[in-house]
Amino acid sequence: MSGYSNNNYPDVGSINTRDYNYDLPEERIAKYPLPQRDESKLLVWEKGHISESRFNQLPDLLPQSSMLVFNNTKVIRARLLFQKETGAKIEIFCLEPVDPSDYQLAFMQTYRADWKCFIGNAKKWKEGQLKRAVKIKQEEITLTAEMLKKGQNDYIVRFRWGKPYTFSEIIENTGIIPIPPYLNRETEESDKSRYQTVFAKIKGSVAAPTAGLHFSDEVLKKLDGNLVRRAELTLHVGAGTFHPVKTETIAGHIMHSEAVTVSKSLIYELIQCGGNKIIAVGTTSVRSLESLYWLGARLKKAKPNSPDLHISQWEPYSLETKLTKTEALEAIVNYMETSLLEELHFSTQIIIAPGYTFHIIDGMLTNFHQPQSTLLLLVGAFLGDDWVKVYRYALNNGFRFLSYGDSNLYLR
Repeated sequence: MSGYSNNNYPDVGSINTRDYNYDLPEERIAKYPLPQRDESKLLVWEKGHISESRFNQLPDLLPQSSMLVFNNTKVIRARLLFQKETGAKIEIFCLEPVDPSDYQLAFMQTYRADWKCFIGNAKKWKEGQLKRAVKIKQEEITLTAEMLKKGQNDYIVRFRWGKPYTFSEIIENTGIIPIPPYLNRETEESDKSRYQTVFAKIKGSVAAPTAGLHFSDEVLKKLDGNLVRRAELTLHVGAGTFHPVKTETIAGHIMHSEAVTVSKSLIYELIQCGGNKIIAVGTTSVRSLESLYWLGARLKKAKPNSPDLHISQWEPYSLETKLTKTEALEAIVNYMETSLLEELHFSTQIIIAPGYTFHIIDGMLTNFHQPQSTLLLLVGAFLGDDWVKVYRYALNNGFRFLSYGDSNLYLR
């Protein structure tokens, strides 16, 4: 793939969000998953041609030696419900750890943990501690929440509990899986398993990488049998994924930042793919993989001992580089080897919108997304004006939309 060297931020920023709107009837939103994960419909767009299949046929639709890259994040039970002595109900929605900020360390914390949170009914909680009982291993303990600091739209909350259980055990025994707000229903027992992918491993997301919800163990085995390679990375999905673009142009939209972890072995696999297709499973994998290109470009220019490992929102449209995909990835490998790292942790705020040039991926699996969302902009960046044709076809042919809906395969 050729390098990218121009500053077209003004062009991208001027995109009108109304151009990425469409009419989504309420009845087309899938409120529940199908009984079988891999029985969903699959819309296939390949170089402008649209066809229809079933998701369990995916392994036969992918070229041999192509590589699927999965996001192995696991949704946490991020909603914690408290009730004040006055009877007022307060919901604390855990977004990301603050002290410690590392997810793995945060879940291993005992006795205390500080998290950035949304608070429902915050006007009823001005001061003092909230308390609730938690039962773990037949032992009842008390979980308290204390508001430390108010941000613009969020709060820093300190949780305490008087026993040497981990915070992971606390939320597993207390919290509720946070299903998307547009489902307009409460979390049910089935969501505990169905709002997780079968390959989920690393706890940290407050929303599922929903393109992965269609995969079953049988489909994964068939991929292996068809010589389709599989690789994994971790991007912890934040609540910002549900935020629509409310500004007239996307220049006024502030993207949320998310934490990404990649292994050195994944970088090597991407380099070794050569001319074989790299297909991202979900928009989170797309953003992670494309961010790697820009991270490599940054590391190529950075001072050896002080690299900035954050990809900002508009960096792809302002950073001038002529690096090839391989050169950018090799820059990451060199940095990791010099720093004795087997895993690289970085953050990305990248917005992928029409006008973006893809450097890593050749295809993606994704669901149908909300109107005027950054996810629909990403689809528009990959499909061009064909996104309209794809969504019109889906609406006219009985496809189910959003998180529990049907799937798309896009191949160039």
